[in-house]
Amino acid sequence: MGAYPGNGAEAPFVLAIPSKGRLQEAAAAFFARAGLELTQGRGARDYRGAIAGLPGVEVAYVSSAEIVGQLAAGQAHFGVAGEDLVREKVPDVETRLELLSPLGFGHANVVVAAPRAWIDVRSMADLDDVASAYRAKRGERMRVATKYVNLTRRFFAEHGVADYRIVESLGATEGAPASGSAELIVDITTTGATLAANALKPLDDGTILRSQATLIASLTAPWGAKARSAARDILARIAASEEALKSREVRARLPSPAHLIVETALDRFGAVSATGEDVDPHGFVALHCARGKVAELAGWLLEKGAERVSVAALEQAFSARNALYEALEQRIGAGHG
Repeated sequence: MGAYPGNGAEAPFVLAIPSKGRLQEAAAAFFARAGLELTQGRGARDYRGAIAGLPGVEVAYVSSAEIVGQLAAGQAHFGVAGEDLVREKVPDVETRLELLSPLGFGHANVVVAAPRAWIDVRSMADLDDVASAYRAKRGERMRVATKYVNLTRRFFAEHGVADYRIVESLGATEGAPASGSAELIVDITTTGATLAANALKPLDDGTILRSQATLIASLTAPWGAKARSAARDILARIAASEEALKSREVRARLPSPAHLIVETALDRFGAVSATGEDVDPHGFVALHCARGKVAELAGWLLEKGAERVSVAALEQAFSARNALYEALEQRIGAGHG
């Protein structure tokens, strides 16, 4: 990857996906819900694939760390990676990447954790006091074991903590205090169970980042006409899938004047017409409404004279406006073609 045709032909649009484990499975399921079926050429051992029905799109199966590197270098157009890796590995995130959409899986927090035995250390201010005392007493800085060197340095600087030194962790970070290789840690946690099992506690204000898997666009990738078209199509399907998850279709036959009832429903419940028209000549209406307001809207329509209200789940709900692509286009420019 990273080599582009020299004859003027446009390189494929590249979507980088985690190559293994739960993140790969969750990413594949996410894209499948949006009608984007990821295929792996010759099975699980093949690190190249495609999206069914979208020619010109290449799926690259690589490690999460490689995904971030390829996005930053412009070797992939889109990628799925945890925000923790993005913020750690790319110092100039805002100029190189656009974080398009959180994907709802891969949740984890990067936290500062201290031994539970440190009963007087609950906050970063407490930690600053302990670090200063530690240095005054021992003549050396307190050690912090972590794989998140850059995130740690920025966070500690924001809280005015200076009397520490980082010990880069190559193995299981949470075991560092017990083994005597560090006094505290900065690590990623999902439930906190592993920290607790190692007699560690997160500080009350020690959450550096709440991370999850995110769809990320590279701002330095080659954004030709075909790449823009692929991005627009992919993002339209994702947006349609996300909108469908949040909405339900409500159908009813209303008494006259039905258009007045519909106008009130649109205003009062934030509903939208599914057909683009308020009502047909026979009083039938189809409205899209947020899931949380469906029961209230249905009850109100019955009060207004509807004899029956049906509610249906949506598979996808496309809109003329593609907000996800608009956000990307603002960063890469409108382009040509």
